[in-house]
Amino acid sequence: MKSLKNWRTRQALLAYALLSPAIAYFALYFFYPIVMELWASFYRGQPLIGQAHFVGFDNYLEALGDPRVRAAFIRTIIFSVATTVLTLVPALGLAAILSGPIKARDAIRAIIFFPYIISFVIVALMWKSILDPYSGILNSVLTYLHLPTQNWLSTPSAALRTMIGIVVWKDIGYAMLIYIAGIQGIPQHLYEAASLDGATRFQMFTKITVPLLVPTTLFLAVISTIAHLQDITSPMLLTGGGPADATRLYSLHVYETAFTQLNIGYASALSFLMLIAIMIITYLQFRLLNKEVVY
Repeated sequence: MKSLKNWRTRQALLAYALLSPAIAYFALYFFYPIVMELWASFYRGQPLIGQAHFVGFDNYLEALGDPRVRAAFIRTIIFSVATTVLTLVPALGLAAILSGPIKARDAIRAIIFFPYIISFVIVALMWKSILDPYSGILNSVLTYLHLPTQNWLSTPSAALRTMIGIVVWKDIGYAMLIYIAGIQGIPQHLYEAASLDGATRFQMFTKITVPLLVPTTLFLAVISTIAHLQDITSPMLLTGGGPADATRLYSLHVYETAFTQLNIGYASALSFLMLIAIMIITYLQFRLLNKEVVY
């Protein structure tokens, strides 16, 4: 009995020794910054780099009452939900098609996935050139077809929709490949049995494929929503938050509050409010989509 206890102790010590680099990494680069930012959120000014004074929850109350913060938050929710839905729904359809025996399947997959591996800096420069209202290729094509041209990124009513479209174009290939992997994990005998019962391809897709891909959809929905709620590269590189704040997402507002206005305490409070929102949204996604799947 004593030898068994000693063996378990040695196993535990070995496990902790192997995990210690990862624990130290997360403690130093993840948990410590969170604690410091939480501390900074109760100060006004520059608590991490300069002078500051304690204000308690005043930063949080000011943020909740700031109409510009509310507008940026609502705009970010719209951006995140629209981008996630418009990415996952077509990606599922593409995955269903490209999982079948069609010609040049691998080449088509590679072409659709390719934008995902490109740096967003390159993507932004490319699309800004394509969408330029005076010299862009897209407006040139519209002119050739005798259709009205558009100011894609410089009109408040069109800028956010255009930015969503660009992000969807970039991300859809990744979601498609994840869905393809999920479809390949579904037992083939389920489709064979449904085929023998006279089910059509559409019925098999809606009654077998979609329900059994709920865990995959949950994974993609959660990571996509979190990523887009924190997205700063899209508005910063494509529009700078304009025109007229039409694409000013929450993260860009936080960034400018911290590093342009140098109000680090207030920016820290804004960051924690978004953290709380992300936790609530993720919890709701798990409640809605976290369903056990049995093959």
